[in-house]
Amino acid sequence: MAERYANLIGGQWRQGDRFHENRNPSDVGDLIGLYAQADAADVEEAVAAGRAAMPAWRATGLEQRQATLHRIGTELMERSAALGELLSREEGKPLAEGRGEVFRAGQFFTYYAAEVLRQLGENADSVRPGIEIDMRREPMGLVAVVSPWNFPTATASWKIAPALAYGNAVIWKPANETPASAWALAEIIHRAGLPDGTFQLLMGPGAVVGNGLAGHRGVDAITFTGSYEVGREVAMAAAANLTKFQLELGSKNALLVMEDADLDLAVTAAIGGGYSGTGQKCTASSRLVVHDKVHDAFVDKLAKAVGALKVGHALAEGTQVGPVVSARQLDTNIGWMERARAAGAEVAVGGERLTLAQDGYYMSPALLTGTTNAMDFNREEMFAPIAAVQKVGSYDEGLKVVNDTRFGLVAGIFTRSLARATHFRRHVETGCVTINLPTAGTDYHVPFGGRKDSSFGSREQGRSAAEFYTQVKTAYIRAGEPE
Repeated sequence: MAERYANLIGGQWRQGDRFHENRNPSDVGDLIGLYAQADAADVEEAVAAGRAAMPAWRATGLEQRQATLHRIGTELMERSAALGELLSREEGKPLAEGRGEVFRAGQFFTYYAAEVLRQLGENADSVRPGIEIDMRREPMGLVAVVSPWNFPTATASWKIAPALAYGNAVIWKPANETPASAWALAEIIHRAGLPDGTFQLLMGPGAVVGNGLAGHRGVDAITFTGSYEVGREVAMAAAANLTKFQLELGSKNALLVMEDADLDLAVTAAIGGGYSGTGQKCTASSRLVVHDKVHDAFVDKLAKAVGALKVGHALAEGTQVGPVVSARQLDTNIGWMERARAAGAEVAVGGERLTLAQDGYYMSPALLTGTTNAMDFNREEMFAPIAAVQKVGSYDEGLKVVNDTRFGLVAGIFTRSLARATHFRRHVETGCVTINLPTAGTDYHVPFGGRKDSSFGSREQGRSAAEFYTQVKTAYIRAGEPE
């Protein structure tokens, strides 16, 4: 019998009546466990428990709060090998990437542990004589966290850690595709010594748990990372109660390769940006915009590199590209390949469903050429190990193509020209820009987020997180004359 894993409500592990089968996408015969599914009654109970817990955590001394978060982060880093293996087993990214993600999650907690002690306010003199003004940030209250499956530990951590650091209570609804990583993180947080109800885990379907939290008047703020379509639903539910919300949504990132680029470096960046994590990341560079003078050479080098990538079981030594997360995702990816061919794109390499020794959701990484920005796969986020090349005749044309999208998360350029690189980072319409680097890969101590349909609300990560997880209080004080 597979082991059963419970939700965490009000400081207690609760099994419930329904469970979700969590299977390994590298080998669907591998049943990882059965994970409890929360219902509407669980949502109501968790909200009540979270609101009851808020005063105790908010009143906890800064040093104790800092030590609690540091303890969580340290354990994540110390156990990154084992927890990373679990993550790769259920999500499908290669083992090195899974372990790296868990270690990075630990860094989020240790970073925000330090931020606990850097919560400094501001003060000013009033325009009225004899009055001083104190301005400080206070917790929002009860924060709902809805996180995705592609970075099940890291993305959740960069939301949960600042929420707790700034004194909030948290209800976390993780993606149902990756409940094992969620439960493991929740178990670590639970043992760290938070007051009961301060942190709660509600696994379950988005239609029940996610929507229930987004539309609940007892929730003070909701942070969501996921698809644009679901994000709109979250926004509408939250707006009905004027609940503060923050959204990180889809993307269609471009990498512009100019005629003066270091092609070997650009190819390496295109591989890392487009195919690591099986292309299932919001920062993936699925549009490769290449100057015509180096187009053929770049495509030749990249096609050979893509074709040489080793596809295999996520835990197997030497695997560079694991399976996609689910059968539905694999069917969607193969559908994108069929649509690309029908639109007139050429397949330089890959794009086929693979049958390996293990029964999993495998496909060969694909490179499309002869594409334009009018083709739908260059307009919509695919979340697949598929990248498409577009040829341009100048820098100006390249910048125009890069900006011709409703999304605006990340864009990058490869060039040796400082003037061109400077112009690009000033005029590209994205929240993040990379120069001679892959589009994938961000640091935890600086702001992260996009523009257009990629993001809504204040930035995540770094000190920018305070904008979302706190609210400003302005106090006016007349001290009077000393006696």
